[in-house]
Amino acid sequence: MGPRMNEKIFAKSVQVISQDGQNLGVMDTADALNMAADMGLDLVEINATATPVLVKIMDYGKYKYEQKKRASEARKKQKTIELKEVWITPVIEENDLNIKLKKVFEFLGQGNKVKIAVMTHGDKRVLARSRDAVPQLFARVTELIGDKGVVESKSKPEERTKSIIIAPAKQ
Repeated sequence: MGPRMNEKIFAKSVQVISQDGQNLGVMDTADALNMAADMGLDLVEINATATPVLVKIMDYGKYKYEQKKRASEARKKQKTIELKEVWITPVIEENDLNIKLKKVFEFLGQGNKVKIAVMTHGDKRVLARSRDAVPQLFARVTELIGDKGVVESKSKPEERTKSIIIAPAKQ
């Protein structure tokens, strides 16, 4: 539902703004409607709460078209940030970690957030060993990422899958 226009404006007197933005002053609604009709334009209510009601003489169809076009342009220019995911194990070798971090840097460079998740599976002995290794691994990863990314959140201690979310650093 858009603004009221033409005969749907119920105020007795209105403050009229011309098509080019000039203030034409306060006048009866009927006179303003006649003026807009003579120009072949619409009388559109801009502010219904003002005293007197503020109206503008304009081509409403053209106005709606321009609004839709502006909204479309804004959607084209906006960038959606995705959450990319990289999985590692608690006992990852140095070279494998460097390869995973290259991918992380690529994602951060594209402006995306990265979730680095650690796979912990196996029997109780392996889980106990990995419980100690995961915080050390995350500390090492954040140290290697340095100023290219910022740790945004960490998983809760009771969660089975441990993870951290890294957002790109502000330039």
